[in-house]
Amino acid sequence: MLWTTLLADAGYSSGENYAFLEKENIISYIPPHGTYKGGPEGFTFCKEENYWICPMGKKVTFRKTKMVTNSLQNHYLTKRSDCKNCPIKKKCLGKSHEKRIAITVYVEQYKRNNKRVQSKFGRYMKGKRQSTVEPVFGTLTQFMGLRKINTIGIAQANKVMHMSATAYNLKKLMKFMNKTAETMTNQAIVLFHSLKKCIGLIRVNLST
Repeated sequence: MLWTTLLADAGYSSGENYAFLEKENIISYIPPHGTYKGGPEGFTFCKEENYWICPMGKKVTFRKTKMVTNSLQNHYLTKRSDCKNCPIKKKCLGKSHEKRIAITVYVEQYKRNNKRVQSKFGRYMKGKRQSTVEPVFGTLTQFMGLRKINTIGIAQANKVMHMSATAYNLKKLMKFMNKTAETMTNQAIVLFHSLKKCIGLIRVNLST
């Protein structure tokens, strides 16, 4: 199966996911996680030389890249002397002695994804996801036994999920068949009344 567009909720938001999907030429519409920030407010990023400039014009220079809570981040730091007599030191640093900035290395991927999510088509796709995909998962977890899987191993869990999905599809099929039967019954009633009127008209014409 080939596809070019992928929808998911914020639980699947990560720079690694965005980068992987771009590499595979798949367009993502995944809203960013609530903890994501594009950078500190009032600071300007100089991409070419890889440093930030604070509101007072001081550089926050790159120091290292490290993994933090399963997220690869770039870390930036000012000099203590730059912040020592700064008029907004308390507001900017709190109790620290220098400004520290930690931001994901996948900023550009985040920006491109977020722009798509916030577009008109992105909002339309979000509505499609919420109306077609999420209700299915809600029904499966709340009414079809998938809130917790008590089997051991992936193979057994897969069987449980298939059985739950089968039960869900059978319920949908039964509703569809009932609606179809009701529609056919209504059509038959209308047709019967139409034939009855036609027969009545024929009788009147024959009698005259």
